[in-house]
Amino acid sequence: MKVYSYTDLSEQNIEDLCLRQLSDDETIADRVKSIISRVKEEGDKALFSYAQDFDQVGLKELYISASEIDAIAATIPDDAKKAIETAYANIKKFHAAQLYKEAAIETMPGVSCWREARAIERVGLYIPGGTAVLPSTFLMLGIPAVLAGCKEIVVCSPPQKDGKTNCYLAYCATLLGIKRIYMVGGAQAVAAMAFGTESVPKVYKIFGPGNRYVTQAKQLVASGMTAIDMPAGPSEVLVFADETANPAFVTSDLLAQAEHGADSQAILVSTSSQIIKDTIEQVQLQLKALPREAIAAQAIANSYALLVENTAQAMDFSNTYAPEHLILATDSFQELIPMIINAGSVFLGNLTPESAGDYASGTNHTLPTSGFAKAYSGVSIDSFIKKITFQHISPEGLTNIGPTVEILAAAEGLEAHKNAITIRLNS
Repeated sequence: MKVYSYTDLSEQNIEDLCLRQLSDDETIADRVKSIISRVKEEGDKALFSYAQDFDQVGLKELYISASEIDAIAATIPDDAKKAIETAYANIKKFHAAQLYKEAAIETMPGVSCWREARAIERVGLYIPGGTAVLPSTFLMLGIPAVLAGCKEIVVCSPPQKDGKTNCYLAYCATLLGIKRIYMVGGAQAVAAMAFGTESVPKVYKIFGPGNRYVTQAKQLVASGMTAIDMPAGPSEVLVFADETANPAFVTSDLLAQAEHGADSQAILVSTSSQIIKDTIEQVQLQLKALPREAIAAQAIANSYALLVENTAQAMDFSNTYAPEHLILATDSFQELIPMIINAGSVFLGNLTPESAGDYASGTNHTLPTSGFAKAYSGVSIDSFIKKITFQHISPEGLTNIGPTVEILAAAEGLEAHKNAITIRLNS
């Protein structure tokens, strides 16, 4: 892990440090375009072929039905079942609080305006299953989709070696009331949901994280008629740690992010050179105990520490980096909250690891990465709904607002617009 000093960096150096552009994006884009094109043209035939090529699985069907899901879910260990139920309850409670009805506003006497929420009818959820199968992601996407009232929820996840899903995803499906899981992964899953195949229904919006191929596929289909939750790339964390931080805790947070994938980033920003030194020493100790040591080590090699003079510099850098996850490993986190402008999700204090948000505290872990936290929010109930505006004008309202509209329409040279008011006023 390299160490930089903020005071030695130019503005361009800082911008360069915050880049997450990968050199092989163009190669990946070409490959993904080919996959999308083939799925669009061949449908299920392409999906069966890709399952054999990429997953080494010869599928007989592209989905597992409710009875199979129930049978697989029944094999879940009791402790995992209870853990999933606790996470489900917390996530549901947090997201249910986001459901509310907006009041109608009378903008002037006789002119009433309001908004009403409507669920997106068909949504697609992509649940990764490459180097790690993520039941937590199923909960994070499925719960708000169900709460929002989406009529059709299409779930795609890569098949296991037996051509099925695992007991953790199956149990999540039973809790969510999902009756079918499509055994399709990667860019081909995104293409299938975007265009529809003989088996996989077409959806209006696609959700879920994934590798660079999945991310590229989502961005490509988003240029057409299919919406996506957000642009997303490899996972990342930025930890700000001052002298009140515990280096062992900080290290565990950095490595928790690093083990996601070799292209993940774990950034340490600190006002203390001693904390940086102690954390780097801890990294080597804790790495050895990880089953995914090789993956985490590659991510750490792609990461760095930054020494700053004060918290103002730390927050300036954090806002420029715009991390997916921001951890404030300090006893003084309260005073830093107003300084945070760009971040996906924030974890406050030395006893609040990112892992809590990843699994069970209640907040959503599907978050903007690669600097997109400057413009995007994480997944929420709002991600699964549209808001439609309504208005009603009474005779009094038409009298009050009519002249204003007539004058503005005439100023823009739109006589028919003006006439739509005038003809009513004259009647």
